[in-house]
Amino acid sequence: MWAIRRSSSSLKKQGFISRSSRISCMMNKVTGRYSEGNSEGISNEISDQYLSFRGFCKTAHGSSKLFLGWQKNFFSLVGTKSSSEIDSNLDDEFSELMGPTVTKGMLEKNVEAELCKDDVDGEDVEMPHDKLELSDSESDARQGESLRENVPMELLKAITAAPVLSLDRVMDEWIENGNDLTRTEITFIRIYLRRRHMYKRALQLFEWLELKRQLIFTDKDYASHVDLIAKVHGIHKAETYVERVPKSFRSEVVYLSLLANCAYKGYMKKSEEIFNKMRNLGFPLTSSVCSHLLLLYKKDKTKIVDVLLLMKKENVKPTDIIYQILIDAKGQSNDIAGMEQIIETMKAEGMEPKMYTKSIIAKHYIFGGLVGKAENVLKQMEGEIEENHMVCRHLIALYANLKKVDDVRRIWQLCEPNARIIDCMTAIEAFGKLHKIEEAEAVFDKMSKEGKHLTSKHYYPLLCIYASHKMLAKGKDLVKRMSESGCPIGPLTWDGLIRLYIKAGEVEKADTILQKAAHVTCLKPKFTSYVAVMEEYAKRGDVHDTEKIFYKMRQAGYVCRIHQFQCLIQAYINAKAPCYGIADRMKADNVFPNRVLENMLFQSDPFKKTLLTC
Repeated sequence: MWAIRRSSSSLKKQGFISRSSRISCMMNKVTGRYSEGNSEGISNEISDQYLSFRGFCKTAHGSSKLFLGWQKNFFSLVGTKSSSEIDSNLDDEFSELMGPTVTKGMLEKNVEAELCKDDVDGEDVEMPHDKLELSDSESDARQGESLRENVPMELLKAITAAPVLSLDRVMDEWIENGNDLTRTEITFIRIYLRRRHMYKRALQLFEWLELKRQLIFTDKDYASHVDLIAKVHGIHKAETYVERVPKSFRSEVVYLSLLANCAYKGYMKKSEEIFNKMRNLGFPLTSSVCSHLLLLYKKDKTKIVDVLLLMKKENVKPTDIIYQILIDAKGQSNDIAGMEQIIETMKAEGMEPKMYTKSIIAKHYIFGGLVGKAENVLKQMEGEIEENHMVCRHLIALYANLKKVDDVRRIWQLCEPNARIIDCMTAIEAFGKLHKIEEAEAVFDKMSKEGKHLTSKHYYPLLCIYASHKMLAKGKDLVKRMSESGCPIGPLTWDGLIRLYIKAGEVEKADTILQKAAHVTCLKPKFTSYVAVMEEYAKRGDVHDTEKIFYKMRQAGYVCRIHQFQCLIQAYINAKAPCYGIADRMKADNVFPNRVLENMLFQSDPFKKTLLTC
């Protein structure tokens, strides 16, 4: 009797070849030098072509038909559950939690509020990708405050208060009443909406400006329009709009806007296409372009080296943003020595790390176990509190990661008298992480008593705390409180409720909420909501329900990723059931395995061992 084992080479026969031999040689040549933090020692040899973009050769996307063909066989492996197994009272409970009737206008406003990462009182949140958007965004932000006094506040209030679909009417009425609309006013309104991530509203404004010819568009205006279309409607729509832009205005900044959105969303192939098109059009290589490429390749050392070599060849000087990305990339790869070397290089170039960069450095020290070094950075940051109020929220979060309750309380006491809503939300999350539920609740009560209208995103941190601590009753009471306050329930709240039931061990109820939420409105539940339920079913070895969630995610329009297939394969492994054709399904979805997934594929392969008898 023999056991015939299927080696990893069989994966290559199915098309899963990670790199060609030529690429492997290049990786051996340059990646090792980069990992030592010595970019100056990299060879000067570089191809005259553009970046040597690499990757898998991907098949056509034919996943829908293939999946439907397999679906019947997979679902039949495990017996289905009857609906009677799920609490029959959940229907009424869900309806009660959903609160008031949600109109389309309420939904639009609520969703925009949920997506808004900024504070409702006009505070700016420093997000890393914000700095990497349009090249003029930073200068615009700096002049935002100086423009405020020139903008009629009644117009700004009308724009932010009106339902998105009624924005045209608001602007028409403003002009009909004899008011002017200057470029200064438009610039400030654009900055105001963008900094609050109110992209759909900003897009409606730009569409109205273009339709009514209220603004003579420049290339930067077209770039802003492209950026908003990409954020609201996707990259394909933005590309279509670029083709409509007059050729004389298709400058570098228009394509940079497109590249920024592709890079931020991780669309590697499309980003490379746009980059090569920019090069073919003769646009110079700039630090902004390199920043987006480095952000795109943050987890790929070899491609980072390619970008750095290209920068060196074309004499592009690193900016503080580029150093920030490189520092973060080194930290994520647990190369603390390399991270410190980049910091020293940055200082040698006369650039001191800014507050956000310092918070990144401290974070990597914390997760690298270098508590002393982390505390030194945090002490430096504390010296900036008087100059920059945003330092407090970073310190609160970082001290929470260090499990330093007293320091979290100390910084919160400094911040509390003038705390903004985003500061309160950070403190709630920090106290929750430290298991100080009562203190988290006290901060929430302070936030709710400020008299400002709270949206579902402001309730979400406390709801997640209740979920992680298995406090089902308190979580349900919080959602009812939201409902009673007139706050429409949306994807964030559904996500919190789903996690609440999962942590309480009631995954079937979580699944029911997920399915009902998917049919309540045109809104779809969050990607993470589906994944949370899917992971729980996979742990149980429930192949049927794991496949069901996998299929529902596809129906909801979510693209299949590696993690979804990991959950799916794990379900088969835990159920000790054969996993037929999974490699073909992955190839059809253009998903190619990493090392973890390769091992899982081997474990789940029904043909890995064949017993032969003589």
